[in-house]
Amino acid sequence: ATMHIDGENYGVAFVDISTGEFLVAEGNAEYMDKLLQTIKPAEVIYCRGKKKKFKEQFGDKLYTYLLDDWVFTEDYAEEKILQQFEVASLKGFGISDMPLAIIAAGACLHYLKDTEHPNLQHLHTVQRITRDDFLWMDRFTIQNLELLHSNIPGGSTLLSVLDNTISPMGSRMIKRWLLFPLQDVVKINERLTAVEHLIKETDLANDSSALVKQIGDMERMVARLPLKKISPREVLHLARGLQSIEEIKKLCAKSKNELIQRIAEQLNPCELIREKINTTIVESPPALAIKGELIQEGIDKELDELRSISKNAKDILLEIKEREAEKTGISSLKISFNNVFGYYLEVTNRFKDKVPEEWIRKQTLTNAERYITPELKELEQKILGAQEKILVLEIRIYDELLSQLQEYITPIQLNAKMIAQLDCLICFAKNALQQNYKKPDVLKEANLEITDGRHPVIEQNLPVGEPYISNSVRLDKDEQQMIIITGPNMSGKSALLRQTVLITLMAHAGSFVPAEKAVIPLTDKIFTRVGASDNLSGGESTFMVEMNETASIINNISDRSLIVLDEIGRGTSTFDGISIAWSIAEFLHN
Repeated sequence: ATMHIDGENYGVAFVDISTGEFLVAEGNAEYMDKLLQTIKPAEVIYCRGKKKKFKEQFGDKLYTYLLDDWVFTEDYAEEKILQQFEVASLKGFGISDMPLAIIAAGACLHYLKDTEHPNLQHLHTVQRITRDDFLWMDRFTIQNLELLHSNIPGGSTLLSVLDNTISPMGSRMIKRWLLFPLQDVVKINERLTAVEHLIKETDLANDSSALVKQIGDMERMVARLPLKKISPREVLHLARGLQSIEEIKKLCAKSKNELIQRIAEQLNPCELIREKINTTIVESPPALAIKGELIQEGIDKELDELRSISKNAKDILLEIKEREAEKTGISSLKISFNNVFGYYLEVTNRFKDKVPEEWIRKQTLTNAERYITPELKELEQKILGAQEKILVLEIRIYDELLSQLQEYITPIQLNAKMIAQLDCLICFAKNALQQNYKKPDVLKEANLEITDGRHPVIEQNLPVGEPYISNSVRLDKDEQQMIIITGPNMSGKSALLRQTVLITLMAHAGSFVPAEKAVIPLTDKIFTRVGASDNLSGGESTFMVEMNETASIINNISDRSLIVLDEIGRGTSTFDGISIAWSIAEFLHN
């Protein structure tokens, strides 16, 4: 990630070199913090002069690298981006109104070129992350709900329970879907309808699933193309993947579901290059191109000739020996090889007078003489040079193939994205069948009603045969907009709170939910405050951590937010705790 800081406003760019994904966003410090915590970049680059400000906002838990101020200027950044995408304007990317994000993106490209990533051809577009497109969760919520990481070692998370995707691309996308749930009713219902369709059409789901499994990590393979760091086996695997994509395209095109049809329309089997790979590379190529024997016969005339020489060298030598023996009448003629003067003809002294004039004498032994001929010399050069030349030719042909493949980076990346989407939808459908999830109704204006809801993670970790005790929850704007739950320890208070939030989140991600029936109102933000611990390194007590998190909630809620507070104010004395909890409850209610 690269970040540009301008007063209280921030621009950020994220790039994944291994897949070619390039994302930008703009917003305040809290939004940046959420993005950094969600996307978790390996390194954050920012301007040397902003060190103090950066450390104040984001602490020192991130790996960082500093660049000079001149890199973070709008003109320089724009020039870098236009050069990279080979375009005349940024309007087509929908980021021209994001000056801070543009500066961050330019600095990102500068840093990559600086750190010797000469080929960034697989970075050919940039996408904006818009805050209003997604259901908002701050980093405390992501932590508290244990979406990606459990708070106890070896514990299950929502991702580990829901991620039954079968491709690496699908696995990356489902994580993104859970961290950035949708906030557009139309798109949410599109996903839910597609999942419902796949549940009914089990053949389509199973056949597509089997084909997706064969594709492998297409996104990462294609990202290695510009550097030509892709092995012959991977190139062949890419061609087989494209073959599977053609079959998936046919399957999905017949589907009656709009979203699945749209996926089919965008899939491109790239027949020309696939055919080229299949006719160029042998069926079981070596792991590395420099090992040779990777190009099929009939591709290059010179290569075939050299191979023929290399394979048939013994036969050719035998032919020469027999021909010369017949011509000269030297019955004991021998052809041998040594490192000093290569291939030679050996004649015993008995036949010395029969040696033709054009033979060149090279060595005299006690009872024989050794000769060479121009023909033998030429053949020797061919045999010895053949192996070397074969390798050079094979590498050249393979290189040409990789250069042609580079023209297909964009369609192959789009294929990977579409396959990832399909994989996630099939995964949601299989989860629904196996775990008895039901389709939620996500409506713009509605009351939250969950009938017999279950906690998706706890439910999976129960001993065999032990049923999950389901609970129903209803929240509405007029009569019951707040519920206060009391009860002894281990009676399921936290489970009920969390399952309500997780069911809402799963519905917004487009997944079926663990409940008999669920009506979910369109939610813009989810906030949770669940059992804090000290942040002693930052000089904050448990109570202070709790108050900071609660302040963040109070300052950011709207009338469409879902808020879960678990044991608020327990980090201080009883009276102070009750007073705080009381006044927060009153504030939220009003």
